[in-house]
This record gives sequence, structure tokens and C-alpha cells, in this order.
Amino acid sequence: MRNFNLSPDLTPLYRSAIGFDRLAQLAEHAAASNANSGYPPYNIELLGENRYRITMAVAGFAMSELDIMSEGDNLLVKGNKLPKNDERKYLHQGIAERGFERTFQLADHVRVIGAELEHGLLNIDLVREIPEAMKPRKIDITATNTLS
Repeated sequence: MRNFNLSPDLTPLYRSAIGFDRLAQLAEHAAASNANSGYPPYNIELLGENRYRITMAVAGFAMSELDIMSEGDNLLVKGNKLPKNDERKYLHQGIAERGFERTFQLADHVRVIGAELEHGLLNIDLVREIPEAMKPRKIDITATNTLS
């Protein structure tokens, strides 16, 4: 039986494109992490031109069991359930109470501005702040004054 690799081979891109290595790495990361993207479920919303929100369904997690860490272009959200001391006997347990780790790649100049936990949903607000030096600017045209 043959084992087919469904991840893209980006070697030609590395050979012919200069400066696109970060884009290729993002594509490889997305292909590799696609398999474990089911838990916990999440949405990514566009709230405005430069505003975003990640909403994660974290039912059963307390604030003390959730950690959010932003480092460079990575946003890491972790959930660690604390062990329970009660002796509950479930007939059906459909609410997942396992820990998780979810990493999001952030684009340049995107930063986390806040997070809140409400009704089992963790909302993480982000904003893209483009530095003044990178924003488009109008260049004034001046006339040259020639004296004869």
C-alpha cells in the first residue's frame, strides 16, 4: 500500500522566490496543523478594517484554567483542566473536559488588545496597527524655479 503525502512541496518556491520564505512556512504550518483543528471549536471574525476577534468555545473551563500568551507572531491559547475531587457518575459525558493548546499565526503588526470569558466563550480581540512609516502617504510635487 502506498502512503501519499498530501502536504504541498514548496521546494520550487524556495528556489525561485526571494523573501517569501515566511509565506511558505505559514503554508506548511497550516497544512501540518490542519489535522488537530477540531477542539476546541473557534470562530475568527473580521470586526472592522483592522479589527479581529477569535471566539473559542471553552465550556467548563474557569478563567484560572485558561492561559493566553502572545509572543512575536504567535498567539498561544491553553486550557488545563484542574483535577476534580467529586465522585460524579455520568450516564453520558458530552462536554469535553480535556486540556488543549491552540496556536494562531499572527500577521505583521497584529497584536492582542484584550480577552474576556463570557457564557463559556473566550473572546480574544486583536487589532492591526500599521506603523506610520508603512502607511501610504501623498508626495507633494514642487515646481523647479529656473533663473535665466
